Amino acid sequence: MTMTKTVCRWVVAVFLGAAATLTATPASAQYLNLTPTVVDNVQKLADRANRPPTTDSPAFVRPSLFRPFTDVLGDVRRLPSRTNAEFLVAGLAAAAGAHTADADVTEDFGGTRNGLFRPGATIGGTPFELGAAFATYAIARSMNKPGAMSFGSDLIRAQVIAELLTVGVKQSARRARPEGSGYSFPSGHTSTAFASATVIQRHYGWKFGLPAYAVASYVAASRVEMRKHYLSDVAFGAAIGIVAGRTVTIGHDHKFNLTPIGSADGAGAGLGLTLVGKK
Repeated sequence: MTMTKTVCRWVVAVFLGAAATLTATPASAQYLNLTPTVVDNVQKLADRANRPPTTDSPAFVRPSLFRPFTDVLGDVRRLPSRTNAEFLVAGLAAAAGAHTADADVTEDFGGTRNGLFRPGATIGGTPFELGAAFATYAIARSMNKPGAMSFGSDLIRAQVIAELLTVGVKQSARRARPEGSGYSFPSGHTSTAFASATVIQRHYGWKFGLPAYAVASYVAASRVEMRKHYLSDVAFGAAIGIVAGRTVTIGHDHKFNLTPIGSADGAGAGLGLTLVGKK
């Protein structure tokens, strides 16, 4: 197979992955109503001050530094859902479709070894992703910024969920990496990168979401170039990351909802666009 054909396959795979990411709907950051870490203590404060309660000045209570990790328990309970199942099925379908090209893409694209995508190994690594998420949360907490704290908390929780799902599937599939070390399916770097990108997009919209997904795709490409993963590994890793990011941001406002759809006979698939109101 020529390099040109391989690049074409890669472009098609990235396009399909980008189409899947469109299902991550935009949202605004709303920390005050999303987690138990920030609560409305207006009534209690009013009682202490012997004055009528007001609703225009909610009291901000700083959560503990490690509270996002305990909030993961609630995220795990929200994982089983129809939408998440649809994304995972779509991810499996994409992985199955890419599986036939795994060997060729690894041989040609992975054989370039030009180092162009090498930084993706660091960007998508757990130390960088989780470290950046925790730094965001800690700084926002120290500055009493609820919106930024919500964002940082969601990043942390998305990383944890993505890691849990990835490790679980890896231990079940036990597929060897192209270069022979460890387990390959799915790509952990890809899942964490797409989890972060989904949280960014859900909080701040497509203006920041698109560049975030571009970086996540870059991370995915780096795993194939470095022979750490096959094309099908990164395809399903992206699906896991999107599911993790969506799960921790349930309850945010959104305007458009795009969901994967399939024909009754299973012969085709596509995306459905629905205009919805605020939750």
